[in-house]
Amino acid sequence: MKYVVAIIKPFKLDEVREALSAIGIQGLTVSEVRGFGRQKGQTEIYRGAEYTVNFLPKTKIEIAVADDVVDQVVDAIRTAANSGKIGDGKIFVSDLNSVVRIRTGETNDQAL
Repeated sequence: MKYVVAIIKPFKLDEVREALSAIGIQGLTVSEVRGFGRQKGQTEIYRGAEYTVNFLPKTKIEIAVADDVVDQVVDAIRTAANSGKIGDGKIFVSDLNSVVRIRTGETNDQAL
């Protein structure tokens, strides 16, 4: 099993969700987060005053998937979240040791 975490631009969330639904992903967790990468934030002008936005709004998607679909999931996220501009985000994939469904007690692949 793998744990996939994607940090994307907020306006790309619906496209990513639809792409994941199309390949059969049934559940995911979404969080509103703030951060920056290589662009180190950005400078903006508001009412004539210049100020720096250090942390940009992002959306974090977390998905637990079986090993056999992880490549499809990563490709679906990458394709749907790509705007071709700086700050599109990142996808992190890590091993997932165990999963337990609280309601039924099912474990691992059955719990996904």
